This record gives sequence, C-alpha cells and structure tokens, in this order.
Amino acid sequence: MPRNVAVFLFDDVEVLDFAGPYEVFSVTGLRTFEEKPFHVYTVAEKSPVIARNGLTVVPDFLLGDCPPPDLVLIPGGGGYTPEGVAFGSRREMNNPVVLEWVKQQAGQAELVLSVCTGALILGNAGLLEGLKATTHFKALDALRAISPTIEVIAGVRYVDNGSVILSAGVSAGIDMSYYVVSKLLGKEVADEAARYAQYDYWV
Repeated sequence: MPRNVAVFLFDDVEVLDFAGPYEVFSVTGLRTFEEKPFHVYTVAEKSPVIARNGLTVVPDFLLGDCPPPDLVLIPGGGGYTPEGVAFGSRREMNNPVVLEWVKQQAGQAELVLSVCTGALILGNAGLLEGLKATTHFKALDALRAISPTIEVIAGVRYVDNGSVILSAGVSAGIDMSYYVVSKLLGKEVADEAARYAQYDYWV
C-alpha cells in the first residue's frame, strides 16, 4: 500500500517549501514500482490558501477530513510585518487548532517532517523536546527561544531524529525529501527519482 503523505498548507506558506517535497514524493517510483509508493495530498485549515507571492492553492482536504497520514510535512514561510503582526508560520505556530492537529497526526504518523520555519510549529506543538532540530538560518534563534531542550544545529541541510526529521530553509526541503525516500525505500530509488527531476545536488 502506498504511504499517505499529508502536506500542510497555510496562508503565506513558502511555495518551494511545500512544492519541492510534493514533487519529490509524487514522482518517486514512477519507473520502479507498479504502484506509486506515496500518495501525496495537501491539507489546510481553510480553502483556498494564498501562498507567498499570491499563489492560490486549493487544498485537497481540510483538517477535519484529512485521511490519516503516514508522513506529515509541515512547511514554513512567513515572518512579521513592520507593525509586528505575525504571518505565515509565525502566526500558525500560535494557532491552537493547527497545533492540536499537528500533535494528533504526530501521534499516529510514521514520520513527521518539517521544512524551514515549519520547525517553529513543531516546536510549539511540543514535538521537539530533547531532539536535534534545524530551520532557516534566519530563524535559528527563534527556534532556540521555544525551549532550551531543543538542540538547534546550524549549517546542515537536515537532521534526522528517527521519527522526526527537519530541514533548513526552502530548497533544503528537497534534499530532506530525497533523504526520506532513501531512508524508506533505499538510495537507488531516491537516486532514480532525483535523476528524473535532473536534481544533481542529491545524486
């Protein structure tokens, strides 16, 4: 059976944060397996979602009707306006509805993944206590401020805690996704998917 991959979306989400991993998991195994190994779908609190730079995305599911994911991916994107108003992941990291959903999914998912400042959402959901973590280089201090027990690591593309894997900013989510494919299905499968996408960094 294919693994369900739920990609969480929210207003002001960074496009490559979610679209890069979405592409990686969606095309994996196209030439290797009779049935695709991943069933990828998007989920959000509302519809439509207005991503960074005005991209409108209609999620496949809302939080209340999302199929149970085997992998749940939390992207990042966002910050603060000049007036100090939080948007994107900086808003969602304090959204009790989102935090509760993330905790529920983490309790049953095989893997929890984050890209960029999606780590702040995982941190505020209490999922990074005692773990290694990374995020966008401009958000490292914000991640440290969440809890002194989080071991924040700079200068890496991703960190693997077993069931919780986090990547640095934006494009690093693609590398993390190929790493996850390799972890679950083997490096040959990840390499084949990367060649299909002509993505030379991983290969």
